[in-house]
Amino acid sequence: MLRSPEPLSHDSFYATKILRFYGLNNDLRSACNLFDKTPQRSVFLWNSMIRAFARAHKFDEALSLYTKMLGTQIRPDNFTYACLIRACHENFDLDGLRLVHGGVIVSGLALDSVSCSALVTAYSKMGLVSEASKVFSGVSEPDLVLWNSMISGYSFCEFWAEGLRLFNRMRENGKQQPDGYTLVGIISGSALVSMYSRFKCMNLAYGVFISLCQPDLVAWSALITGYSRYGDHKKALFFYRNLSVEGKKSDSILIASILVAAAHLADVRCGSEIHGYVLRHGFESNVKVSSALIDMYLKCGFVGLGILVFDNMSNRNVVSYNSVISGLGLHGLAVQAFKLFEEMIETGMKPDESTFSSLLCACCHSGLVKAGREVFRRMMDEFCIQPKTEHYVHIVKLLGRLGN
Repeated sequence: MLRSPEPLSHDSFYATKILRFYGLNNDLRSACNLFDKTPQRSVFLWNSMIRAFARAHKFDEALSLYTKMLGTQIRPDNFTYACLIRACHENFDLDGLRLVHGGVIVSGLALDSVSCSALVTAYSKMGLVSEASKVFSGVSEPDLVLWNSMISGYSFCEFWAEGLRLFNRMRENGKQQPDGYTLVGIISGSALVSMYSRFKCMNLAYGVFISLCQPDLVAWSALITGYSRYGDHKKALFFYRNLSVEGKKSDSILIASILVAAAHLADVRCGSEIHGYVLRHGFESNVKVSSALIDMYLKCGFVGLGILVFDNMSNRNVVSYNSVISGLGLHGLAVQAFKLFEEMIETGMKPDESTFSSLLCACCHSGLVKAGREVFRRMMDEFCIQPKTEHYVHIVKLLGRLGN
């Protein structure tokens, strides 16, 4: 006969096995009940309960239980931290990740392969490849898992050269031999999509993409960004809509790329939908995204909305100023464009080639020949920027208005 659950709760070994079963089946209520009734809790039982919360995406509860564990005589081990680290990066919780990282160091596990591999993976997937590299460099003799994690991290963040250099270093080291996971880390499906997209081989990129069983966000982003970058804006929007149907969360790079496509197609409806997504998910503080929003609204003819986005930006850079100056110029609002240019200089920001190209374009649209000549002079004399072909084109157009 089976023993009743009550006596089993007094046996930590059996309680752990049962709790794992509950966790795998997302039965958190039974798992919590069993955990609470188990008087002698081993580190394995604590780990199983934390893992159950993490599997169910109850990340706050997982971290709370970890904090509670620290107040007991049971010390977290490397598997405790590996589970917590994964929970943090799946929840995009950088503060939580840094907290757990501190726990790893305090617990004397800073050189442990399991903990370090989890940290490298987490930091990489959150785009902090430099942090991942610091963790990796802190281990004097990394094992194969840690090597693979760092190589995959570089690949995930599109640092192809660094990934290959690390792969060569691994081979020269001679202590660990590359395996299948190492090679996948260097050339994953997502990495191939990114590579082909960067080299304008969109048919090949698409071929690799459709061969992936479950394309991750990196693959989606690479394909959509590639189509947007090389002018096939309709396909970029098509795949973005498919991505939304899949329920995957977009990142700032993808959002900026799709806004470029919406701007070129003058699809303000799509652009405003993305603006709503930006506000709902807190991307409005991202300068690249806000600059793309400004450009989209201005190119679609909604000058007021573009300026409103600009006015609400807490941090502005040259790109954001250029977006507004260019948009104002296209709509014949050269006076406002020049006012913004002077404001830009007053803030201590240095204009670049694109700034002056936008100003000259504004002069062309408004027929301001004298102002255009002054802009051209200031570009060379005051800001030491050598004119490019685009600048000369604008000057020729301006002079053509005088019959020169």
